[in-house]
Amino acid sequence: MAETCDKMIKGLRNLKPYLAMVSLQFGYAGMYIITMVSFKHGMSHWVLSVYRHIVATLFMAPFALVLERKIRPKMTLPIFLRLAVLGFLEPVLDQNLYNLGMKNTSTTFASATVNILPAITFIMAIIFRLETVNFRKIHSVAKVVGTVVTVSGAMVMTLYKGPALQIIKGHAGSQHESGSSESSEQNWVLGTIMLISSCCGWASFFILQSFTLKMYPAELSMTAWICFLGIFEGGIATFIFERDMSVWSLGFDSRLLACVYSGIVCSGMAYYIQGVVTRERGPVFVTSFSPLCMIITAALGSIVLAEQTHLGSIIGAIIIVCGLYTVVWGKSKDSVNTIEATQSEGQELPIKDGARTGSDIFESIEVNVPKVGGKNNGKP
Repeated sequence: MAETCDKMIKGLRNLKPYLAMVSLQFGYAGMYIITMVSFKHGMSHWVLSVYRHIVATLFMAPFALVLERKIRPKMTLPIFLRLAVLGFLEPVLDQNLYNLGMKNTSTTFASATVNILPAITFIMAIIFRLETVNFRKIHSVAKVVGTVVTVSGAMVMTLYKGPALQIIKGHAGSQHESGSSESSEQNWVLGTIMLISSCCGWASFFILQSFTLKMYPAELSMTAWICFLGIFEGGIATFIFERDMSVWSLGFDSRLLACVYSGIVCSGMAYYIQGVVTRERGPVFVTSFSPLCMIITAALGSIVLAEQTHLGSIIGAIIIVCGLYTVVWGKSKDSVNTIEATQSEGQELPIKDGARTGSDIFESIEVNVPKVGGKNNGKP
């Protein structure tokens, strides 16, 4: 009896990472849908970004103050400047470009575009000489081929829209005329460019965050600082682009729900869940769940928003997922080889130690940083 209980407890523990990541994908998909609904009710994406990080700061700051009071390093000017750049890259640049791109396309299309993020991070890592490629090894070739395939899928989604498909029958029929008129107003190519630019900003955020954690190894405190600085930087951007002060007003509707939900779930809890699962199962495990969000968003978008999915989006998404898993496979083999070489040579891994980050997709692109004075230092 005791042995059976032990096996059940062990089985539940093994299921925890799977349940956590699946739940997180539902959380992200819910954010995409709620955000789009709030946009349809007149919510400004600039204002949403500011309010979102006000909620996130209020949610994360108490945990950071209590749980990291003994390990939080002293704040210095170089660290603060890096945090300020991080506060611009993700809360301001990435989120506003993403929301603007989603308004010009659809929630399904936007969630599918996010799957090119590992490929963009890989390209940026090569540009900044943080990633090496050995064409004599098949896993290195797989990373390059997967990156090319992923970018090709993004190009297909950008250049080929194709006929509209109704995946799940909902109330789309009654809104066909309004949906058609909205579609005619959408600038599909411009929206796609904004989404890809958003992924570039996100990739830059992950790279800089990884190296900032070496100087400031307190994840909760860093998250709170990024959200806090993002409030002021996003507020400045909002006052520049939104001259009408009425956009700041909120009611007890989808606009308030979008701010609270995205702030707590996607700017607060997500960092913690991703960090815990990454440390337990590794970045490959975390990254492999990202296409699930695209599928959930497509289903919810068809039901809730009566969105039409186009053939070009489906073909491009399939190509992107194939490329994504090719890159992930190459990185998994790369990690195994690195660990084996480290164990045989008695050396420590170049970036895994102390490089804990709350983001999932950058961790799937492990980087090699030369040692200076016995410690790793770097900057994108």
